[in-house]
Amino acid sequence: MDIRADICVIRFAELSTKGKNKKDFVKLLRKNLIEAMRQFDGVKVVGSFDRIYVHLNGADDSVVLPRLQQIFGISTISLAVKVSQDMDQMREVAIALMKREAKTTFKVVTRRADKTFPLVTDQINRAIGEAILMNTDHTVDVHNPRIKVLIEIRPGEVYITVNTVQGAHGFPAGIQGKALLLLSGGIDSPVAAHLSNKRGIELECIHFQSPPYTSQAALSKVLGLARKLTAGQSEIRIHIINFTDLQLQINHFIPESYRITIMRRMMIRIADELAKKRKCKALITGECVGQVASQTLDSLQVISDVAILPILRPLVMFDKNDIIAIAEKISTYEISIRPYEDCCTVFTPVNPVTRPAIYKAEFYEKAFDFSPFVIECVEKSETIFVKYNEKRAEDTLF
Repeated sequence: MDIRADICVIRFAELSTKGKNKKDFVKLLRKNLIEAMRQFDGVKVVGSFDRIYVHLNGADDSVVLPRLQQIFGISTISLAVKVSQDMDQMREVAIALMKREAKTTFKVVTRRADKTFPLVTDQINRAIGEAILMNTDHTVDVHNPRIKVLIEIRPGEVYITVNTVQGAHGFPAGIQGKALLLLSGGIDSPVAAHLSNKRGIELECIHFQSPPYTSQAALSKVLGLARKLTAGQSEIRIHIINFTDLQLQINHFIPESYRITIMRRMMIRIADELAKKRKCKALITGECVGQVASQTLDSLQVISDVAILPILRPLVMFDKNDIIAIAEKISTYEISIRPYEDCCTVFTPVNPVTRPAIYKAEFYEKAFDFSPFVIECVEKSETIFVKYNEKRAEDTLF
């Protein structure tokens, strides 16, 4: 019997704990899934209160399944065959699916959502299990089976699966609102973006460049990172800030030891203004306590002092090796380590202050009128849209 999985059963992650708000979470997750599935011809997403079903309609499950595993808000995904509430058909399909598997151990697990079905859970488990034992070489292991044959009895239908994989978990991207991420070309900020998406935050990005001191290759590197991040949300808007004039003013008027501190304060001011225009609820950075001079507790306090919106720092207590491990997992690490300098590294002072004081930063900033530069940076920002799977000219650089 030629049986092929024709549907993916999507089970929710933390959505199940959301009570009265659950419908909003399910609605957004379904929307995100529809957007992610647009690349596959014929695939249809159908929602219900406690499940979402992705009908493959002939699409290759080996390609669709990995894409589904990138969507936040999903607990598990099962490749399933839909049958009627008929025990003979259920046995037949379960046997056919297990005959495709190499000899191993299994256990039948039934979830009986439709309590009108005439057999109870234990009876279904025994009937399907005995059919598999009699018609295949598999053996039962109720404690540590390699394969769980899942039988879901739902009103008017049954789903049978032998392949269940983990989803990305977390919340659907966007359920918490929108925030503006300060995206550099380094390792940390893309990881911060990934973790923010996982907590349900939709992202827009701001990137600071200083031409001619930074190259087009550095910008292309950032766009390459953003494209990797579209696995979490299918499209990302990046605001490119020309930071050169303001950075030159900082280098001219500010003592060397305080230049990084003042530069970061200016970046936060610009990001804050742009975030308010874009209706973002927070700023997000990839900062980690103690990693560099501008990320000591004293520095973070001085830099944060100019912000109006809250600053979220998902990596604030992470070890660098843990950050790298996530970067490798989400495929941003190899891009991040490519040797194209951003505006922070180009103008790095020899001996930056590690314990700056707010009163000193404010005193040094009085040396020139920075407000027009901040306004100009915001008003003349360039916006680039990066979409999932979209090929652009800069891809040739990678």
